[in-house]
Amino acid sequence: MSKLPDIINLVKKTVQELKPYQAENIQCRIKLDAMENPYPLPESLMKKISEEIGRIKINRYPDPSASRLKSIISAQTDISTDNIIIGNGSDELIQMILTVFGDPSPQSLSGEQGDRVLFPVPTFSMYGIISKSLSLKDEVVPLSEDWEIQLDKFLSEMERVKPKVIFISYPNNPTGNCFNRESILKILKKASGIVVIDEAYYDFSKKTFLPYLKEYKNLIILRTLSKIGMAGLRVGYLMADSEICRELNKVRLPYNSNSVSQEIAGIILENRTEVDRQIASIILERERLMDGLKGIKDIEPFSSETNFILFKTDKNSKEIFDKLLDSGILIRNFGDDIYLKNSLRVTIGAPDENNEFLKTLNKIL
Repeated sequence: MSKLPDIINLVKKTVQELKPYQAENIQCRIKLDAMENPYPLPESLMKKISEEIGRIKINRYPDPSASRLKSIISAQTDISTDNIIIGNGSDELIQMILTVFGDPSPQSLSGEQGDRVLFPVPTFSMYGIISKSLSLKDEVVPLSEDWEIQLDKFLSEMERVKPKVIFISYPNNPTGNCFNRESILKILKKASGIVVIDEAYYDFSKKTFLPYLKEYKNLIILRTLSKIGMAGLRVGYLMADSEICRELNKVRLPYNSNSVSQEIAGIILENRTEVDRQIASIILERERLMDGLKGIKDIEPFSSETNFILFKTDKNSKEIFDKLLDSGILIRNFGDDIYLKNSLRVTIGAPDENNEFLKTLNKIL
């Protein structure tokens, strides 16, 4: 009888060394950990969605290019459909970008293999996880104490490693701030590779680099519908030069966006008055929650242009996280991150959820 293979030895080394992204499904009364919109859609819109879903022929494949959804996004952004790609969440789009532009085979002067991917830290962890999974080398530059890009260091690192892809989260997750605009423009001007500006929280900041798409052919802008109430649909999209889109479409999996997600996202975007009202409410609640956090001892909240607030505590963040969870309130603990010691992130919830969070946090501290 032949010996069975040791599975771990069949896994490539870069994947063996990876730690998976921890997306835990913890049940609790108040869920403020995942940057979701806390408000449900109105019954009238849900009824319209139910009627349209009933017409979907699920025995047939979806529109492979998501034409209708792209047309709606095109009308709302004034960007041609030739410059838009729909993804199964923005994570899939990040993977596409790195697959197309990152080559794992080139050898650097130091002897290490793999094209370089550069980004400031702390930031969205999937940039690094997907880079490593594709055998690319991730390079990082720590942010300053006030969460800004250290431009001189970043430009120096760009010159040293010559990255094929640069990721900039704008606003940044998990710090919540928009980096200095002039710094990003200088990075764009100096970059010899692709620059991806991830605008996942654009709807809360209203700040964008979209007007620069025509000027910088190497610019890609990412967005998602998850944060504004469609997290369960997994719909992201990118906007870029048509040549970039042509190359990305070569590796985009067939039918990557399912029929149900395409249809529901299209209906919501066509009737987004209610969504816009919810976004405005979240922004107001963000300011109220910020004021509440500033009034709690041993807490330093950081300014945010997103739908969450990062805050640091003088105490053990894991203990605070556990006590909140015991009270039925789930937020995100970043205490183990070397750049975010004793820091936690709370998503902006509905007013009653925010009130209970503040009351419980006050009691704990």
